[in-house]
Parts: sequence; C-alpha cells; structure tokens
Amino acid sequence: FSSFRFDIYRKVPKDLTQPTYTGAIISVCCCLFILFLFLSELTGFIATEIVNELYVDDPDKDSGGKIEVNLNISLPNLHCELVGLDIQDEMGRHEVGHIDNSMKIPLNNGDGCRFEGHFSINKVPGNFHVSTHSATAQPQNPDMTHVIHKLSFGDKLQVHNVHGAFNALEGADKLSSNPLASHDYILKIVPTVYEDMGGKQRYSYQYTVANKEYVAYSHTGRIIPAIWFRYDLSPITVKYTERRQPLYRFITSICAIIGGTFTVAGILDSCIFTASEAWKKIQLGKMQ
Repeated sequence: FSSFRFDIYRKVPKDLTQPTYTGAIISVCCCLFILFLFLSELTGFIATEIVNELYVDDPDKDSGGKIEVNLNISLPNLHCELVGLDIQDEMGRHEVGHIDNSMKIPLNNGDGCRFEGHFSINKVPGNFHVSTHSATAQPQNPDMTHVIHKLSFGDKLQVHNVHGAFNALEGADKLSSNPLASHDYILKIVPTVYEDMGGKQRYSYQYTVANKEYVAYSHTGRIIPAIWFRYDLSPITVKYTERRQPLYRFITSICAIIGGTFTVAGILDSCIFTASEAWKKIQLGKMQ
C-alpha cells in the first residue's frame, strides 16, 4: 500500500515524450488564447453589472407622499411679471402663483422670461402649469411659445449604465407653434430606485410624455392659454441594482477556459501528429 496510488495525475517519463514544431506552435497559440480569455473574464469580473427588476410598490415611503420637481423653461415672448406657476391635484391642492424656490430671469431685453422652479407635488394625479393666471393684469394676447430645458422628478441619477427617460422633455422646442395656443403635456411618471454596491438607495422618476397643442374657447370667448403638465403615477416601480460577479463564478470560468483550451489544443495536436506520422509511413511505403 502506498499513497502514490492516489495520484490521478500520473507522470510520463521525459524519454517517452517527443516534442514537435507543430506542438510548439499550438502551445504558443494556446497560451495566447488563454491569456486573452483570462483578461476578458477579469474585465467582466471587475466591472459592475446593472440588474433591473419590476415590482408593484411605493419605494420612497419616507418622502411624506411628495415628489420633488425641477422645472426650467424659457418663454422668449412673455414678460417675467406675467409668468406664474400654478399647482393642482386630486387631494384638493390648488395653488396659484407658486413662488417658493423659484426664479425668473429676463430674456431678450426684458421681453422674454426664463422660469426656474424647484417644488414638490403630491403622489396623486394632478397638474402644474405655467401661465399668466397669477398676473394682476391679464395681457390681451399672451404668447406661450416656449423651450423646455429641463423637467425632472426626484433625485438626479448620474449613472452611465442606466439609460432612461429621466428628462424626456429636455430640448422640447415650441417656438414655431401658434402663440395663442395652449400646450398639454401628458406625463406618466414611473418610480425608479437605484441601489449601489454599498446598499445605498436613490429615488428618482422616469416618465413618458404625449403632447397636444390647441386654442381653447368657451361661451365667453377664447380661454387664456397655458402650458399644462398633467401627470399620473404608475404603480410599477423600476429598480436598478449594482452587482458584481461572484468570485466562485469567476474561478469556475477561469478553470473552464484553461482546461477546455488545453484539452482542445491537445486533441488538435494529437490529430496533426497522427496524420503526419501516417503520411511519413505512406512515403516510406510502410502503409498499404
């Protein structure tokens, strides 16, 4: 009885082996191929993987039922003293001329206005709109042509691997539209959660948008135009999670690469060697 009997990797004496030029070439190619695959697997192991999932829930329960909104819009043909923000929703909120955390910047020598606002809305269907409703004196023909620079909800996600409609209305240009027309933007807001490797979560919102342009009339005449953002929330939440490939999977892949490459290379070398030996015997006339 000897412990050497348990060796499943039996060694062949060197004097029983025969090196060949073909074997050397295959061995070098094999090593280069293994190195290439190893570096590819190592890159994938180090890189962060973004996994997304869908579920029905309200993810940001600590927000108090509020959603932060960032709005940046330019109205190049409407004076700043006429521009105002109104907020309405199904919980009974009706706020005309919201001014908190907002700023108006004159454009075109005071003939136009850039409105920047940061405000919150309730997590119920509603709308907010830019109009002249809060002005003390209504203009005769308010010009609602505009450019939307930004409309986003919740935290800003600066993640390169996540592509979504977090600012879907960015660059919306309505300067060539009818100056007296109202604009309706119908938004479907989708809650979005991003969880990094450390388990920290950030809450944002994506949204889809449809829009229409119209001149509204009532029995008393033409209705004052406005830029409406009508929103509703989706019950579906999108969650992005940062993950890294487990170490055991990386080791398994490396073992499979090395073992598989050496096995295939060995079979190839064996076939070439057998064929070359058979050809030599044919040339010497030893094989009928």
